Amino acid sequence: MNVHGLLEAWDLRPSKGLGQNFLVDQSALERIVAAAELAPEDVVLEVGAGLGTLTERLARSAGSVVAVELDQRLMPVLRDVLANLDNVTLVQGDILALDPAALVTAAGVQDAAVSRYKVVANLPYYITSAVLRHLLEAQPKPQRMVITVQREVAERIVAQPGQMSLLAVSVQFYGQPQLLFRIKPGSFYPAPGVESAVVRIDLHAERLADVVDTAAFFRVVRAGFAQRRKQLRNTLAAGLRQSPAEVAAQLRAVGVDPRRRAQTLSLEEWARVTRALGDGGRNTSVGGRNTSVGGRNTSVGGRNTSVGG
Repeated sequence: MNVHGLLEAWDLRPSKGLGQNFLVDQSALERIVAAAELAPEDVVLEVGAGLGTLTERLARSAGSVVAVELDQRLMPVLRDVLANLDNVTLVQGDILALDPAALVTAAGVQDAAVSRYKVVANLPYYITSAVLRHLLEAQPKPQRMVITVQREVAERIVAQPGQMSLLAVSVQFYGQPQLLFRIKPGSFYPAPGVESAVVRIDLHAERLADVVDTAAFFRVVRAGFAQRRKQLRNTLAAGLRQSPAEVAAQLRAVGVDPRRRAQTLSLEEWARVTRALGDGGRNTSVGGRNTSVGGRNTSVGGRNTSVGG
């Protein structure tokens, strides 16, 4: 039964408040599964199971699937649709309140497989950055993530120096992102007001060699992006409570022109800047959680232009 049929059969309507736009394009669903490159021994954590159309395909390619869905109304549908699949564990709850690795373990997956689980997620706009942070900071981290997000957000995630943002630096610190393909609004029901895109993130096996203190790294990066139109010597000085002259001298010492702006720096350059300035900002709180992936204000669009389920 297709999405329209399921909604009608269960007398359900998509929730705008939860950003529910269900993917109905069969080709897009197959391409998402293919992007995860699943093997029979793989464990998949699916965030936003929706009506189970993607969950079913994942279960037929992976060893086991842990499907998390926030909307309690959809749980009876999911149990019915996936009744014949004994390798699916359904979890009703908020992924932000759940430990990703613990979810996989609780599903009966052996410890050896937990360290190589993969994530497939369709993320509503209003929680994109928060969920990315939660997943990328999990211990152990997933091996790979395939996420469907708003196109503008996807483009920011994969941006290169010159167009970097806090979101881009944060995601690329943990893994290598690649924008795979776009999805037109008509591929969803109801159709969102914007295009979506699928991004694959292959997480680094180890942290960046030049970054010893992750908290210090993000403290400096957040300071740099706090006033992105200003030159680094000024925005870093303000965020780390040092003098512009002192910051400029330290930047020059590590080969970074103090007149540059935050969006032009590569991750390697941010690592050098952190080595020079990290200790100076150790006791300074810059805009909230130090290891935030993108922050709450990095997403683009509105609550009704999201991609969920």
